[in-house]
Amino acid sequence: MSLIQSSPLLRTALALDAAACAGMGLILAAAAGPLAVSLGLPADFLRGAGLVLLPCAALLGWFASRKVLPRLAVYAVIGVNLLWIADSIAILLMGWFAPTGLGIAFVLAQAAAVAIVTELEVIGFRRSGAALPAGDAAVLR
Repeated sequence: MSLIQSSPLLRTALALDAAACAGMGLILAAAAGPLAVSLGLPADFLRGAGLVLLPCAALLGWFASRKVLPRLAVYAVIGVNLLWIADSIAILLMGWFAPTGLGIAFVLAQAAAVAIVTELEVIGFRRSGAALPAGDAAVLR
């Protein structure tokens, strides 16, 4: 397993990602009904997205607390974020829903926020140390 020594920026970006996922997840899960009316997006869709974000927030928080991470874990976080951004744009372009003007702004704003956090994670990943020798791979601290 290839490990990296996470840079402070990577840990901070992962913590920011975790906090954003937790906050958005709680808002979407708890207020899906009222938000559905304002945003023009189905309540079940919003609630489902919120419920998906909560365990992601926990995992990201755990990653942020580690000084050593599997390289693949960071690739996965960045990949999932890129998929989230692409799906957000697809929601608007594919006509799956009929969002209101506020709904369009909401989808674009959260996609932009995810893009910014993802860029911070990429920069932090690049600043992270090289893979640790195999003898040090036994413990993720």
